This record gives sequence, C-alpha cells and structure tokens, in this order.
Amino acid sequence: MGVGIVSVGTAVPPKFLTNHDLEKIVDTSDEWITTRTGIKKRHIADKDINPSDLGAEASLKALKRANLKPDDIDLIIATSASPDMIFPPVSALIQHKIGAKRAGGFDLLSACTGFVSAVITGTQFIRSGEVKTVLIVGTETLSRIIDWKDRNTCVLFGDGAGAVILQELGEDYGLISWNIHLDGEGAHLLEVPAGISRIPTTHDTVEKRLHYIKMNGREVFKFSVRVIAESTEEALNKAKLSAKDLDWLIPHQANIRIIQAGAEKLGLPLEKVGITIDKYGNTSTASIPLTLEELIINKKLKDGDIVALVGFGAGLSWGTAIMRWKEVKVVD
Repeated sequence: MGVGIVSVGTAVPPKFLTNHDLEKIVDTSDEWITTRTGIKKRHIADKDINPSDLGAEASLKALKRANLKPDDIDLIIATSASPDMIFPPVSALIQHKIGAKRAGGFDLLSACTGFVSAVITGTQFIRSGEVKTVLIVGTETLSRIIDWKDRNTCVLFGDGAGAVILQELGEDYGLISWNIHLDGEGAHLLEVPAGISRIPTTHDTVEKRLHYIKMNGREVFKFSVRVIAESTEEALNKAKLSAKDLDWLIPHQANIRIIQAGAEKLGLPLEKVGITIDKYGNTSTASIPLTLEELIINKKLKDGDIVALVGFGAGLSWGTAIMRWKEVKVVD
C-alpha cells in the first residue's frame, strides 16, 4: 500500500532574533554564527504562545490545504523536544484546539529524529487498515529551554511547527523504505539534565542552570555528519536505490556544516539538498516540515521525485524515510 504525505502546513511566531540582535545579548558576532552554523535569524515565541498553539495552527493549515475537516482525522501523532508539559500529551492539546473529536493519538518523543519516526509510525497505522488519515505534528518552543548565557547553544535554536497529513496514495507513491536507530551510550552528549525524575527541580538545579540544553558540540557534530550519510545509504539500499537516484535530501536543519558534509559524503550537490536553517535555525522536530513546505511553495518538489527525510539528534537517535513524492499543492 502506497502511503505518503498529501498536505503540509507550518507555523512560526512573528517575532524573530537576528544574529545582530544576539550580539547585544552574548559575546558573539554575525560572522561567527553565520560561518559556523549557517543561521541568520530564528523565530521566538511570545510567552503566551505554546507548542500546542503553533502545532494547532500548522495542523489547521495542512487540513485546509488538503480540503479536509478536523473530524476526518483518525490519529494524531505529535512530537516535540520542548512540549507544553510532560502530560497531558501535546497530541491531546492539539486535538482539542483544532476540534478533531474523532481522533485518537499519542506523543512520540525522539528529539530531533521525532518527525521522521512519527511519519514512519503513522504510515504503519494506515497500512494496518485500521485508520485512513493521520496527522503528524512537530512543534517547538525551544527558546524556553535555551540558556541565553551560553553563546555556544543559544545561537542555534528557534521556535516553530510543521504538520503533515498522511493518507493512502497510489501504489507507486509514498514511503518506500526506512530505518530508525538508537545509541544510548551517547545520551549525555545532548540533554536537558534536570526537571523530571532523575534530577527533580530544586533551588540548586535552577541555580546551576540544569534545566537548559547542554550539548557537546564537537561530538554531536561528528555523529551527525556520519549518520546522515550512513542512514540515507542504508534506506536507499533497502529500496534498491543509490544516492544517484535521489532528487532531494531533506535533512534535519541542525547546522549548515553538518548538512554540507553529509551531502558531500553522499556525493550530492547542494542543489539537491533542502536548506532553511538560515531562516529558522534549529527547530528540532519542526525543521523537516518547514523545509518541505518551502520546497513545495517554490515548486522545487516534483511529482515522482525520490526524497530522503533524515532526522538525527539526542538519544542519540537517527533515522531516514525514503519516499516517492506525490505532488502536493499549496493554495491558501
């Protein structure tokens, strides 16, 4: 059964921070940030905007573009590295806000790999024959868990959301092959150390700033470059394809140098790589759908294109979904 994406919607807060704005906050420069990350600006949500709000906005846009109603949704899979709260799940908050009264759902937590993992998971539900329409939502307000005194991490992350709708397509379209991987030995390389069960919140944890993202940038960089190529090649091999068959590589937008190095390992020109990190920064689970929408709007994704969606991040976790693209129209 061919199952794939029939609609995409996104939402970003109107407020944003440029690199020049950050020069006033921490010891950094536009040149330093641009050279090392490729980021020029990132959107920042006001304090009264939560991930579920952005996720609901993106979801309603995707539904409208697909000419669907909220009651058409059978299942919602939400994924976020910065959810409104641990429970209730973001999926339930979004379900209520968009009025999807028939939908079941759950949250899938896999940090920056979450969107790819959710697309793969949602596809299996449709293939089971039990559901017809699945809403996948990646949504973030990472600005809430950034240490604005740490110049190595605060320049990287931004807020935003992306939603896609999965349905059955013709058998020649949709998800062709996939893989999902974990390496918990590297869990300490990218984490938010405190706040839940292992290290509950205390005055001491707040004073030590343990509720913010902590990252070993050098090791995460090496890991990310390696798995972009390895995971993509593994999924292509399963589909009896090679990197030469790829029309588009759409990776998680973590860092421009990671993306460039991964593409080089695959022998892909940057003209075949979706890149939006300059506009949004690292938006974790939202970065791939944000990039997808831009490619669709600019009429770069063509019917029948072979596309690799590649996620990687905390866990350590990574995975790839290879799809044969079915044309998606964006008409608002």
